[in-house]
Amino acid sequence: MTSSLLPLVLALGAAQAGTPPVQARPDTTTAAQALPGAKPARDSGRPAKSTRDSSKRTAGARVAEDNAAARRDSIVNAMWPVRGPDPLPGSILPHKRIVAFYGNPLSTRMGVLGEYEPDEMLRRLDEEVAAWAKADPSMPVQPALHLIAVVAQANAGRDGKYRARVDSVLIEKVAGWAKRRDALVFLDIQVGLSTLREELPRLAPFLSRPNFHLGVDPEFSMKDGSLPGKKVGTYDASDVNYASGFLADLVTRHNLPPKVFVVHRFTQRGLTNYRDIKLDPRVQIVIDMDGFGPPELKKGTFRNYIKAEPVQFVGWKQFFKARNDNPRTTIAEILKLWPRPVYIQYQ
Repeated sequence: MTSSLLPLVLALGAAQAGTPPVQARPDTTTAAQALPGAKPARDSGRPAKSTRDSSKRTAGARVAEDNAAARRDSIVNAMWPVRGPDPLPGSILPHKRIVAFYGNPLSTRMGVLGEYEPDEMLRRLDEEVAAWAKADPSMPVQPALHLIAVVAQANAGRDGKYRARVDSVLIEKVAGWAKRRDALVFLDIQVGLSTLREELPRLAPFLSRPNFHLGVDPEFSMKDGSLPGKKVGTYDASDVNYASGFLADLVTRHNLPPKVFVVHRFTQRGLTNYRDIKLDPRVQIVIDMDGFGPPELKKGTFRNYIKAEPVQFVGWKQFFKARNDNPRTTIAEILKLWPRPVYIQYQ
């Protein structure tokens, strides 16, 4: 492994450049703020006339907050499921739930895919697949390996793009592991100061295979020239549409089943102009809840940035290490979410 392939900073919390990881963000808007006319227990700073009156006003404010939250949830719930194109023959979603192990075999710090020897990694993948199948027998589980194929870097590199590309040998190695489990392979891209237009064409020979799919990470798309890890990056609907169109063309040209396209997200600006994202039956878009933290923090991220801005399908990221997810959100809790995640990524 060369020093240029060391990851800079990932949402999993391994900050090799000393930059702290960015966590999943909670909702900062209170129900009282969202509801015009809702008042706290104390009005205009004046003390309550009596403890009894204060209790009544507090109870009233709570009822107003609960009602506002219920109305808000009702409006957002009605947006799902998204009205999109009917699935084509061979589509994976929404018929199956994908359970993926994420990382890079050249680093033990970037995710479970590289943390263990292949046999042990696949054994652990089997366990998670079995756990999901048991928890939700109504939906078959499709295993997958999610390889970071373009890695954001602390160093500029020869071309100044602050990213490193893995070679085809490594991709073939991961493809071999996937074959042992009849698993999908996702190629994930962290562009740094590069672009999807520069990175996708070189991966076309792999994405032209039926079991290869795509993931992109807006966190490391530094459109303003900032260095990866110094701030959170962003993608626009135009970037998503370019990548989706690229995949759709491969599907048509090579007579492939539809591709799954995963977009990680955990901030508001991580994905701009989501309403302009174009849906195509040849590509199934998953907006994956990224970031880490305790269950309520992650559910807030899911609610605010995934559910409230619907695109097509939703995903959920889980971390094995306690320093990231402590406690972990249980499968039972994830299955209570609406919409239900159809892509689960373990890191």
